[in-house]
Amino acid sequence: MTIDGLVDHVMVRVEDLERSVDWYTTHLAYEEQRRVERDDFTLVFLGPAEAGPQAASLELTYNHDGRTYAMGDAWGHVAVRVEDVHDAYYELVDAGVEDYRRPEDNPGYAFVRDPDGHEIELVQRDVGPRWSLDHTMLRVEAADAALGWYVRKLGYAPAGRWEADTFANYFLRPPDAAPEAMAVELTYNYDGRAYEPGDAWGHLAVRASDLGDYWDQLMTREAEDYRDPASCGDRYAFTRDADGHEIEVVVR
Repeated sequence: MTIDGLVDHVMVRVEDLERSVDWYTTHLAYEEQRRVERDDFTLVFLGPAEAGPQAASLELTYNHDGRTYAMGDAWGHVAVRVEDVHDAYYELVDAGVEDYRRPEDNPGYAFVRDPDGHEIELVQRDVGPRWSLDHTMLRVEAADAALGWYVRKLGYAPAGRWEADTFANYFLRPPDAAPEAMAVELTYNYDGRAYEPGDAWGHLAVRASDLGDYWDQLMTREAEDYRDPASCGDRYAFTRDADGHEIEVVVR
């Protein structure tokens, strides 16, 4: 059964496809789930072999024209699950991954970076296989508007929150999602800063049981009519959240 709104994948753009595929398959033991070849781009979907039906994938997009990308700061990272953050971090470092943000400096988590500079957070979880995708973090400029968008448009429910003196993190996902399903983390900094989207991060994709029906529901809920199904060959569609992050709708 398809759960409407469940996170299907997160897309990042890479400058050397085989280098990136090798990094994820070597260091995170990901398997290539499928590959889409077109004249001007290639898509590769990756994830752990043992991932369940509600698990999300990582989509690598490679454009054949040799372009480079700006990272921006509107998108933060993807997080992967491990049994022990310290052990997993130093296992990666010993295997040649950049020593980036150590667990000693970040109680309860750590960060590495892939070959394109995309940040990968390591978090300790007791659900899902090792290295499975736990959440993706988006920075938002107005917390109330951002939270309201995901609750009203996608029907998401709170799945955790953490508030500090200068910022807050809010986690959301469909209320009937399995524990191993990927969450969306909205990060709100209290200082009123604005963010640059860049183009190294592409989009978040959510699943629909019926593309037309789900799109009609989004339009009824006043989501942005950004790229409707007809403009995408009735294979997928795109809207944008309150901060302009692109949200793809796909059928699985």
